[in-house]
Amino acid sequence: MVMKQLLEFMTLISLLVIHHCTCAQTISVSPFDTTLFGRNQLAGKYVDVNGIKLYYEIYGQREPLLMIHGNGGSISSFINQIPYFSKKYQVIAVDSRAQGKSVDTGDTLSFEMMADDFSALLEQQHMDSCNVLGWSDGGITGLLLAIRHPEKVKKLAITGANLWPDSSAISSADYLWGKNFYDSLCKMQQTPDILHARKLVGLDLFQPNITLEQLKQIKCPTLVIAGDHDIIRTEHTVVIAKSIPRSFLWILPNSSHSTLFDYKDQFNKTVDDFFRDGLKK
Repeated sequence: MVMKQLLEFMTLISLLVIHHCTCAQTISVSPFDTTLFGRNQLAGKYVDVNGIKLYYEIYGQREPLLMIHGNGGSISSFINQIPYFSKKYQVIAVDSRAQGKSVDTGDTLSFEMMADDFSALLEQQHMDSCNVLGWSDGGITGLLLAIRHPEKVKKLAITGANLWPDSSAISSADYLWGKNFYDSLCKMQQTPDILHARKLVGLDLFQPNITLEQLKQIKCPTLVIAGDHDIIRTEHTVVIAKSIPRSFLWILPNSSHSTLFDYKDQFNKTVDDFFRDGLKK
């Protein structure tokens, strides 16, 4: 996500919070209409996990594939992936806690909490393991799911993830913008909307805190992806790939943080190939 998109996203956060529990609408078209992802009555359900209500949608019937979106996103972040992968997998697309339609009124938020949420969801779905695709914060959560609940992750594909929240991992301009925005939120009247925005911005400003030693514990094959002008520094992405024992690195040329949009067809095919047959170094 480029800086302009980040600014637009944060401007809309209060509106998203107001509509956090949008009323369901009658659906009379195909559940695979991409405009419905994230608000599909036919595919959507809530489940109680770890003290919150987690919203998810399931598409397809084969090998399970969990999709985890980025900060402030939702199931609809995967509009280019769900139609493709649902033909070959059972896609479990989830709104992470405090985002999309998932309800979380707590004042704290962490990647570890979200990883534990997904593990609990898989337990409730009676899924021993699954493939995982995570974008941005979803990639971070995917890493922690593989670290904290290794038995749950068969293969992991992540794009635009980082291990720690400083300018050695994130471009200096984006890191400074995030810090200044957080500081401005702290000076505003602390309404529920502003507190929610602070929770989301603070998540990326102060987290994650994953060590290289933790990455070395990851047992599953992992595909590490980033754009060559991602907000995550290329050298940081390389460190992630080098630190995971069974990893593959894919840097997409002329691509931003939004690799799964910039190269949607190639992205889908390569990730699919990785999940099905693996890749050769």
